[in-house]
Amino acid sequence: MTTYEADLLALLRELDDPESLEWPRHYDRGATGELFNSLVARLEDEFATSCASERDTQDSSEYGRVTVPADATMCGTRIVVCVSKFGSLAPVCADNPGAFLGTGDAQSEGELDAADLDKVNRTLADLGYTIVPEELLECDYAGPSQLPSHIQRPSWWHRFFGSF
Repeated sequence: MTTYEADLLALLRELDDPESLEWPRHYDRGATGELFNSLVARLEDEFATSCASERDTQDSSEYGRVTVPADATMCGTRIVVCVSKFGSLAPVCADNPGAFLGTGDAQSEGELDAADLDKVNRTLADLGYTIVPEELLECDYAGPSQLPSHIQRPSWWHRFFGSF
């Protein structure tokens, strides 16, 4: 595990509050929505297209998703950015969350162009999001929260992007 990944896991543990599963204690729905709107607008500018978005997800620790359509990407695979209600966490996924073992896997299979990924990552970083690799979120959950019993193998993805 790299120092960067260890730091991200430490951040996930820090954000994990067993008393607040769906959103953090001092959650500002309006500010989260404004930042998400900025993300959608910036991605639309970067890719010169309209991006579909889902926002203010109910009964979930995920705030929303924005999708860059396949026909706007170099490889013809859509790019999905998920945003958590916790700490502005944001994984970038090729095609759909879980479709690949992460962006590296999608790139090696020719489904994600490095320049497209760079546009998305730069936009997220400029807006202050914390980019969390999808493969790190798929690690076994090791925090204090009691996740729903229907989850057979809890992961950090379930904790910060799952439904409750």
